[in-house]
Amino acid sequence: MATFDVFKSDAFNIIEMTNAIQDIKTVPTFLDDLGIFTPTPITTERFEIEMVGDGTLALIPTTERGAPRTPIGRDRRTMRDFSTVRLRQFDVLRASEIQGVRAFGSQTEVEAMQSVVAVRQAKLMRRLQLTKEYHRLGAINGIVLDSDGTSTIRNFYTEFGITPPTEIAFDWANKTNVTGFLRANVIRPMVQGLGGRWTPGARIVALCGDQFYDALIANSEVRASYLNWEAAKGLRGNSDGGIGRAYGNFTFGDIEWINYRGTDDNTTVAIGTTKCRLIPVGIPDIFQSVYSPGESFEVVNTLGQEFYSKQVVDPSGYNEFVEIDLASYRLDMCVAPQALLQGRAGS
Repeated sequence: MATFDVFKSDAFNIIEMTNAIQDIKTVPTFLDDLGIFTPTPITTERFEIEMVGDGTLALIPTTERGAPRTPIGRDRRTMRDFSTVRLRQFDVLRASEIQGVRAFGSQTEVEAMQSVVAVRQAKLMRRLQLTKEYHRLGAINGIVLDSDGTSTIRNFYTEFGITPPTEIAFDWANKTNVTGFLRANVIRPMVQGLGGRWTPGARIVALCGDQFYDALIANSEVRASYLNWEAAKGLRGNSDGGIGRAYGNFTFGDIEWINYRGTDDNTTVAIGTTKCRLIPVGIPDIFQSVYSPGESFEVVNTLGQEFYSKQVVDPSGYNEFVEIDLASYRLDMCVAPQALLQGRAGS
């Protein structure tokens, strides 16, 4: 029979449990797969981003030979102050739940308890991964909201002094000259918004809600390209190496259109069924996930990790329960919100 003394083993200290949590297999989240968020570990809770200049270019005026030279203006340097937020929950493992957990001759008590704890960690991890996707979805939308869907954690438009772009109306039922419309309303504004940050190999990805995607592929000009894309995908054995999932993806007008699949209720984590989010992909450090160290003495002043896990044995001394704790100290952010575009189906 397992006892609570087993939790005094080194296998259950914060370092070992944090290392173990990295190996737990979770349901992959789309924005993780997309790989656009640069991990940025720091040793503090607060950090600053320095903005140099306003990103605009100026022409040089003509002057007569021998006339005084025109000095170049100094770039304005602006410091933006940020801090990570804490995402933390715990589960309780009670003594009654671990009685007889080890079959005779099968495992050591430590191995048996590690299996039980791993199950509880995985449960906490799924919720934390869901929250991470929710925060990252907020970052590509320019505004990260708390779990209530109304409280603002960070508004990156406000933080960087940028006016949010007007939502683009994609009237797919009546739209003609679609490629020209996309060049004028999506591609050029995004490239111009990024200025010198736009690099060769960068591309634009549109994450679409269900109705938006269905209306897109029903458009008379888009339909032929979509059917050709699907036929070619069949020839490739339904594996084109892309980032689409069960809901599908294809490329049209130099934009990759993806029917984003959020939570099954299409509300908790979702784009919005008639909406789309257009983002740049392949440009370093526009999207970042900043990680701070946890709150324990073992990790203070160290570089932050994405997740921290620890256990706390019943502090009353009665040894009736163990708390399994999982936390992330993070901020998922966009440092170039002027490049984020939003669209809706309809006029």
